[in-house]
Amino acid sequence: MKITGDQQLIKKMNKRIVLDTIRKQQPLSRADISSAIGLNKATVSSLVSELIESQLVTEIGPGESSGGRKPTLLLFNRSAGHAIGVDIRVNDLLMILVDLEGNVIQEKTVPLTDCSPENVLNQMRKHITLLGKKAPASPYGIVGMGIGVPGLVDEENKVVSSPNLGWNNISLYDSLSTLFGDNIHIDNEANAGAIGEKLFGAGQDSANLIYLSIGVGIGSGIIVKGELYRGTSNFSGEVGHMTIAEDGPLCRCGNRGCWETLASEKALLDRAAVLWEDSRPNLEEIIIQAKTGHETAIALLEELGSHLGVGLANLINILNPELIVIGSRLSLAGDMLQDAMLRTVESRSLSYHRKKTNVTFAALGIRSTALGAASMPITSFLADPDVTVASSSSL
Repeated sequence: MKITGDQQLIKKMNKRIVLDTIRKQQPLSRADISSAIGLNKATVSSLVSELIESQLVTEIGPGESSGGRKPTLLLFNRSAGHAIGVDIRVNDLLMILVDLEGNVIQEKTVPLTDCSPENVLNQMRKHITLLGKKAPASPYGIVGMGIGVPGLVDEENKVVSSPNLGWNNISLYDSLSTLFGDNIHIDNEANAGAIGEKLFGAGQDSANLIYLSIGVGIGSGIIVKGELYRGTSNFSGEVGHMTIAEDGPLCRCGNRGCWETLASEKALLDRAAVLWEDSRPNLEEIIIQAKTGHETAIALLEELGSHLGVGLANLINILNPELIVIGSRLSLAGDMLQDAMLRTVESRSLSYHRKKTNVTFAALGIRSTALGAASMPITSFLADPDVTVASSSSL
């Protein structure tokens, strides 16, 4: 009998459900899968056989018996392929090679002295190719890449605007897809960071969270009921430009008193440059000096923590999130910022809103964006469980 299109679609959906169940609950048996998702054992067994044949699932031996023959346990084959995640930052590129569960295999940081699109693309082409060559042998090779960009990215993967990089209307996808294939995903770096922390970091148990990427500027990725909130035009999350001081410093956006003019890494370094007349310390140097008791460094970080707390209180009052995760470069100073930040949050946020909101620093450190970006091509690749080894790609 000819299988109809609807039957093929149902089979594909069921195979995806089986694969997702194995990924999330492994190790488990065919009977466990049948019980978990409600499909009969014969159907589950057939779908599992196809997944084993495609090398996305492996058998690892017998499990505990509940009476009778011991069941064979199944694992998702995380080494069936690899993906690359890229975090484009103002001063450098962070690139990681991961397996299909997001475990980092290789990592590379490349300094940037020239942020022009041409130079950044040249550096990416060179080092992504080198990173791909370091990937262990696998059935599917490099399945794709994800890229986080500090700026506005539209629904078609185009970088509409990135003021900190000086970019406008740049199509990274068109420039990279001819060399690396079409499974390329480009997103705002804070959105990617939110996905990274949700999947692998501090937000794994939170359905409603805000990820703050605080470096040269401040951006946010907002997750509502487990899904990324993108807004009408894909441009949500520009929290760095909410006004927290009416007559504050002039922002690059043309407004005054934006949150990022007072609470970003750039704000800290600009202030430090005035106080340290003979040098311009970087963030790491300021942290070291504060930890050794340098009063000016301590005062600077406390002031920054207070400004940070003002914006956090606004977010808590408006969005009432379950969790706020502070990531990117400023997370390096977390223990030096925390007290002043939380005191300000306590004094400025509404008690009922604050009661169930936790504020923490990124569990993934400065890797949040790169890991979130790498997860995007993996999700796309695994969305088609009918993929075959013959369709694999490699850099």
